[in-house]
Amino acid sequence: MARNFRRPRSAQPIAELNVTNLIDLGFMLLIIFMIATPLINQNEQSMQVNLPVVDKLPQAQPDPNQIFENLTVKADGSISLGSRMLTLAQLSRELAMLAAQPKPPVIRLRGEATTPWQKMAQIWAELEKNKLHSISVDTQTSR
Repeated sequence: MARNFRRPRSAQPIAELNVTNLIDLGFMLLIIFMIATPLINQNEQSMQVNLPVVDKLPQAQPDPNQIFENLTVKADGSISLGSRMLTLAQLSRELAMLAAQPKPPVIRLRGEATTPWQKMAQIWAELEKNKLHSISVDTQTSR
């Protein structure tokens, strides 16, 4: 004996919501964010630097809308802005372009513990010359 699995015909709309597509969309977004999240901080960690050691101090949380630009000075005197290696003259031009932006970024100054102070003073003078006064100096905490 055969059964009839069809719904009886009625003029009422079907009240069931098909959530399969929503679940698929949720999983797709989860996968995209899992892949994209490590790439966000990749620029920040592009160059290994042996930072100076200081005692841990309480820190204020930065503004989430603030833009940061990494300026790294290695012990041999090489300079990089983000991941681009620059000379001091090229750095001056790049800093002038950053200062011309409507909202200049905060410069994250990253210098190795053994970087000569003369080189750091030259970098600091370039920042002052271009009127970039929002500067953050990166250090590591003592253990």
